[in-house]
Amino acid sequence: MKYRSLLLLCLFFLLTAFVAEKSKVTIFMIGDSTMANKDITGGNPERGWGMMLPGFFSEDVLIDNHAVNGRSSKSFIDQGRWDKVLAKIKKGDYVFIQFGHNDEKADPSRYTEPGGSFDENLRRFVNEARAKGGKPVLFNSIVRRNFVQPNDESISKDTRHDAGSLDKPVEGNTLYDTHGAYLESPRNVAKELNVPFIDMNKLTHDLVQNLGPEASRELFMWVEPNAVPAFPKGREDNTHLNIMGGRVVANLAVDAIAETLPELAPYVRKYDYVVAQDGSGDFFTIQDAIDAVPDFRKNVRTTILVRKGNYKEKVVVPESKINVSLIGEDGAVITNDDYAKKLNRFGEETGTSGSSTFYLYAPDFYAENITFENSAGKVGQAVACFVSGDRAYFKNCRFLGNQDTLYTYSKNSRQYYENCYIEGTVDFIFGWSTAVFNQCTINSKGKGYVTAPSTDAGKKYGYVFYDCVLTADDGVDNVYLSRPWRPYAQAVFVRCELGNHIVPEGWNNWNKKEAEKTVNYAEFQSTGAGANPTARAKFSRQLKNLKGYSIEEVLAGEDGWNPVANGNQLVEIKR
Repeated sequence: MKYRSLLLLCLFFLLTAFVAEKSKVTIFMIGDSTMANKDITGGNPERGWGMMLPGFFSEDVLIDNHAVNGRSSKSFIDQGRWDKVLAKIKKGDYVFIQFGHNDEKADPSRYTEPGGSFDENLRRFVNEARAKGGKPVLFNSIVRRNFVQPNDESISKDTRHDAGSLDKPVEGNTLYDTHGAYLESPRNVAKELNVPFIDMNKLTHDLVQNLGPEASRELFMWVEPNAVPAFPKGREDNTHLNIMGGRVVANLAVDAIAETLPELAPYVRKYDYVVAQDGSGDFFTIQDAIDAVPDFRKNVRTTILVRKGNYKEKVVVPESKINVSLIGEDGAVITNDDYAKKLNRFGEETGTSGSSTFYLYAPDFYAENITFENSAGKVGQAVACFVSGDRAYFKNCRFLGNQDTLYTYSKNSRQYYENCYIEGTVDFIFGWSTAVFNQCTINSKGKGYVTAPSTDAGKKYGYVFYDCVLTADDGVDNVYLSRPWRPYAQAVFVRCELGNHIVPEGWNNWNKKEAEKTVNYAEFQSTGAGANPTARAKFSRQLKNLKGYSIEEVLAGEDGWNPVANGNQLVEIKR
């Protein structure tokens, strides 16, 4: 029986691992420079639309981009690049195919004939991908920005020019496409072989034509001299996209993908801005994205995706940047290492407030799956996150530090933390605000005090912890639930599981005997080795019921804010 149970258990783990593996969708991309990932050295702003695609899909989709500058369908095959992709394709994977720009070149190592060798290469990609169980999708080429005078079609197929050249064509108002029959081959092969086809040329032609000659330059590689180290002489390039162009064209492609391949639509995610260290977003830094948010943008959220990476910066969300949502991929970390005694540029101590990694002053902020870290170590006060704005909502976030990790700063701020992880040593959750911690893990890294509230006299609520788990690093003991930073401190723990690191008396008066008469320290149905109601400090109490202590009541204020019921929906404020 024991072996049978073990066998069943192993089978269960194998099956669950198989299900987890199969849930990941892989999209392989093959094509030319207009689709390719780019080297961002020297601030190079050039982007292929495929490089920007990961910012439009959930992490359940893996974009494996093999498109390369200068390749045609012929050279991609001849150089063995297709064989490398083919070897990786598994059943159910997608293969996005876009060639044409370089198949037009007279160069014999790249040239193919539309209706002939070009079509044959496309058929090869489709048939061989299908033979591996893949799902091929054909795209035609994006448009070149090629405006001509009326009735003037005598233009070159490559309209890239260095700044300062003397042979620039005179631009008109009519967008003339240079690709000719190369646009029809993918369409024809798709129809012949019954595979999906996406007309990227029409999508981008309509976009560029509607923008017109002047505005459309903002999408392409028009760089002023000395503006970018990568191009000291500047560049005027009507074929290749810049950061903005890459994002705009990727957005068009994603809409078409979701319509053509409806099974991928549930994975599509749209954000106003994307931050990415690899150049696949609008910005490299989170602060730049915050700065780009319009001031006082009302009745709508500005959504920012932070792609995986360690972003070492001090981030400030000022009061004017209202209604911001900051969403992180797994592994998105905002980190810095300032601390209270560190000297600033004027030789002054930074101070506790000045040490924070992240500052939030704006109302209606929402963060999900972000790690806020102060990595200074055990050097005294070193804040990871400083929260002053009202109606702040943190979901699945992590707050890492030692002393003074999370500073709930404002007296008029309401804050909600759901499924978060918060760690520290001394007073690592502290401040004036009303804050709810729901189903969070609170971890002590050393002996000390979990909270140090400074609730104002007359405030109905301070900190309330619901169904949280209080843990500690190995060997850590002698930890108190709270000590009062100010005389009217409030902290209530509801149905929390307390580890054995919590001392029997539970609460500390911070050597302020008078504060014992004014604090509101309470528990309701604590469990775990650290739950010891009979040994608790006499100035604390055990609640008999939760009357007046529902999450909705604690956070309601005068506007009825209820993040539990309404998520990150904006409160309709009556004016």
